[in-house]
Amino acid sequence: MNIFVEGVQGAGKSTLVGLLAEHFPKYRVFREGDYNPVELAWCAYLTEAQYAEVLAKYDSLRGEIIANTHTEGDHRIVTYTRIITDVPGFHKDLEQYEIYNNRLGRAEFEEIILGRYAKWNGDESVFECSMFQNIVENQILFYEMKDEEIVDFFLRLKAVLAGRDFRILYLEADDIAGSLQVIRKERVDENGVEMWFPLMVGFLEESPHGTRHGLKGFEGLVKHMEHRKSVEKRILQEVFPEKAVILRSKQYDLNAVLANL
Repeated sequence: MNIFVEGVQGAGKSTLVGLLAEHFPKYRVFREGDYNPVELAWCAYLTEAQYAEVLAKYDSLRGEIIANTHTEGDHRIVTYTRIITDVPGFHKDLEQYEIYNNRLGRAEFEEIILGRYAKWNGDESVFECSMFQNIVENQILFYEMKDEEIVDFFLRLKAVLAGRDFRILYLEADDIAGSLQVIRKERVDENGVEMWFPLMVGFLEESPHGTRHGLKGFEGLVKHMEHRKSVEKRILQEVFPEKAVILRSKQYDLNAVLANL
């Protein structure tokens, strides 16, 4: 069994992943920023030539970069957000090698995602937001795909996953605005200055979809998350009905969840 935990930001994914990790101590847990066999969020995806350039440019961090590097075919994947450093520009520089935010054409992006899922043959794993969140965000905000096109992509993903044993635990937030307010207050620095919210709003407002539809500030973020939630629920209902378990955010019985796996 493999378990994918999904839901919009603030729905409680990290908490549920932690509970599952406690209940299944032998399972491998993949959180955001980890090297992940199916997803590449917060990771740099580099050709051999690009990797050599990064090592040369950041020679003082060579050991840490190598320690956080994984080889897949002719590419190197670097979990660069795991490297704690005050070297100017390092994280911003490595960010440009992520596959999201319109850095790749749609066809290449889809090929990479579907190819990695096709090669994945793991068992007994728990994945935090590895199937929907970053992929669907990219499809909506940067490729401006229609809902039907996104569903079609996940139909292709389902075909790739034929025969695999997995469940999708989807945390449905009834009050998205309230959930976002909670996470907004939680993710601050030691001085109480908001860290997460300005980044999310900037990300939304500067995206092609956000610009085209005038999505701004907190209201724009709520509207986008409500749309994303509707798309993800449609995927669950039309693509993965036999694999999906929909839970009320922060109001579920863990024993009942486990009984459904």
